[in-house]
Amino acid sequence: MTNKEIARTFQFLGNIMELHGENPFKIRSYQNAYIQLRKLPQPLAELPEEELAAIKGVGKAISGKIRELVETGRMETLERYRAQTPEGVQEMLAIKGFGPKKVRVVWKDLGVETIGELLYAVNENRLLELKGFGPKTQEELKRQLEYYQRSKDKFHWAALEAEAVAVRDHLRERLPGVQVEWAGAWRRGCNVVERIEVLVGAEGPLPEIPEGLVNSPLTIHQCAPEAFGSRWFRHTGSAEFLEAFVRAFPGKDFRDLATEEAVFQRAGLPHIAPELREGEWALERAIGGNLPVLIEASDIRGVVHAHSTYSDGLHSLREMAEAARSKGYSYLAITDHSQSAFYANGLKPERVREQWEEIDRLNREQTDFRILKGIESDILSDGSLDYEDELLKGFDLIIASIHSNLRMDREKATQRLIKAVENPYTSLLGHPTGRLLLSREGYPIDHQAVIDACAANGVGIELNANPYRLDLDWSWIPYALEKEVKISVNPDAHSTGGIDDIRFGCLSARKGGLSREACLNAWPVEEFLRRVKR
Repeated sequence: MTNKEIARTFQFLGNIMELHGENPFKIRSYQNAYIQLRKLPQPLAELPEEELAAIKGVGKAISGKIRELVETGRMETLERYRAQTPEGVQEMLAIKGFGPKKVRVVWKDLGVETIGELLYAVNENRLLELKGFGPKTQEELKRQLEYYQRSKDKFHWAALEAEAVAVRDHLRERLPGVQVEWAGAWRRGCNVVERIEVLVGAEGPLPEIPEGLVNSPLTIHQCAPEAFGSRWFRHTGSAEFLEAFVRAFPGKDFRDLATEEAVFQRAGLPHIAPELREGEWALERAIGGNLPVLIEASDIRGVVHAHSTYSDGLHSLREMAEAARSKGYSYLAITDHSQSAFYANGLKPERVREQWEEIDRLNREQTDFRILKGIESDILSDGSLDYEDELLKGFDLIIASIHSNLRMDREKATQRLIKAVENPYTSLLGHPTGRLLLSREGYPIDHQAVIDACAANGVGIELNANPYRLDLDWSWIPYALEKEVKISVNPDAHSTGGIDDIRFGCLSARKGGLSREACLNAWPVEEFLRRVKR
């Protein structure tokens, strides 16, 4: 099990215990374990129990449960509570903003035991009879339930990566000399996918997939080797892309071609990267001869948007810098949370200056790597930033992000962002919609108006590379590029391991046609600073 999977198990244990009204101190200890464990870089499964127990917020009891979970895949304490709780009630605990206390009320007072029953009760206004539920709460819950149902049985691309690699490698090993490649939405690098798809260029029976190698939906397509290219092309593109392709080349026969390159050669087109095969626009660009050269993860020169122990990061400033340098990057923009983010140990002005002094000391120690003085400033409810101008002007860059008061209508959210963009100290707009893929829809914004404001004020936009965010959504990158707004692919790293999320951001950026030249942190540090300075 991965660290995040182990951490989420403790989060669920804390929630289900709260649902049953158990000891609040135990519940808090499990919730704290969730916060600590999900950020750790070293695999928990490989640590001896004494090292596990020494981790902050763990201790002997929790380390024993970690070992039990790693070795058996189960936790007896959790299984005991599961047995007392209807499956549908357990599912309700996954609804964002619908905590254990509220779940308990609808379960015990209304007898609701499934998501469907809960949505029906909401539509019947039955929740208004309950303590703690008003019209606004009920309406918000309805929105969250509908989003949950739309997102059910879908997966983050990153969550299936290990299984996808394992399946492909297993088939290649068992079928030497046979083409085995990824296909479908998985190959296109979609942010969210429903299954892993693989194409095998072989006739006859295929080897079985061992039990436990893959636990997610899997589709294996099969074709004759001489038609592999045609079938790979067809099993990769979205329906919209394939329909546009057929319209563009009426009467041409693209069947039974051995390589995908042969398909594009017959069409007289350059190779269109799988990530671009979502809609018609990339095909039009290819026909017009102006297909973009897409960014690669190796193009990124600097780690922008990272947190340290000054706020809610797991590792010190020095550790974050050393990790970034060891991974081949030439600069790190440390952007801890600002003072209003009390939940994340946001920096008061005196701690900002303390961090600046440490950055200066560390920069004097080395000449081939640079740490930039940044901050992730909360955008306050009125759209202002989180410090006085005197402090703001001392930063090398400022990422302006919304973290609180997320329940906004489209007009309120848009105006709040635009005011922050118009602040002369804002360098980048961070995760513009605040979404959490498959978990939180994000506040609605007028993307076009926000991008226009960024263009007018010389502000870049972050593509937050955390695989649970990937925000700005790739579909808005073409418009941003049209308006000459630069994109920065940022890991939002809360640990040294989080830096590696940059590759997920680049995968999403490629879907929007981002090139190296249009990516802010693909430039050397001096050019990066020149482009983000207002």
